[in-house]
Amino acid sequence: MSKYFPPSELIINEDGSAFHIHLRPEQVADRIILVGDPGRATTVAKHFDSKDCEVSNREFHAITGYYHGKRITVLSTGIGCDNIDIVMNELDALVNIDFKARTEKPKHRTLSIVRIGTCGGLQPYTPVGTFVASVKSIGFDGLLNYYGGRDEVCDLQFEETFKQHMNWNPQKGAPYVAIANADLINQIAKDDMVRGYTIACGGFYGPQGREIRIPLADPNQNEKVESFEYEGIRICNFEMESSALAGLSSLLGHRAMTCCMVIANRYAKEMNTEYKNTIDTLIQLVLDRI
Repeated sequence: MSKYFPPSELIINEDGSAFHIHLRPEQVADRIILVGDPGRATTVAKHFDSKDCEVSNREFHAITGYYHGKRITVLSTGIGCDNIDIVMNELDALVNIDFKARTEKPKHRTLSIVRIGTCGGLQPYTPVGTFVASVKSIGFDGLLNYYGGRDEVCDLQFEETFKQHMNWNPQKGAPYVAIANADLINQIAKDDMVRGYTIACGGFYGPQGREIRIPLADPNQNEKVESFEYEGIRICNFEMESSALAGLSSLLGHRAMTCCMVIANRYAKEMNTEYKNTIDTLIQLVLDRI
């Protein structure tokens, strides 16, 4: 007998849309682009040849349309892994749960999801303007640790090696290492994006080693991160969503990956505040390849 999802667990709005993102099942395409900024959803959709629908609620701004014959949904998530938790669970529910019967559909529908974001580069070979594809993401946020099966979709040896290298303080909660979909990485990154490891942080300031008025618990965190190497690959960048996206997508049976444009290089102490003028190049690449 198929599992029933009660209203307290799967919240459906009166118009038949998912509680937070306000999309209805028929409005979700198989190809999905995630962005952080609601305004960037509009920027992506400007490339569409036509639009089926556009809905907004809070930070969630969704537009579904066609690009060169491909039906694509672009959806903004806002900032942070906690919002990815909302978006991934609701997107999956929209395509794999019958909203009228509140039961799982007999046939699984797989989504291909690419997050386009911005990040801070951590290596001399990731200067401002570099496109980075996150092969594996180290989650400082702890989100995936709340889900059963997390060990099956994570690189456990990587986790242990990283914790030893960092002399990890257990007060922070256990980091997890989520793995992006390899086929999707090859499809999107091709040979013109840097492939590397990414740290997804639970904040922009302290968790990323920025010190304003509050001292850091570990002032040497970033130096240790920059020197870490596993299987010949180094950590390329900081951002705030890739680990939850890769981990939840794997648990739910979807293909997902993150690609970011470096707008700040922590190693060189450079920052490009005008990045919005140049990220359209990355948007175009993803639209062509997804």
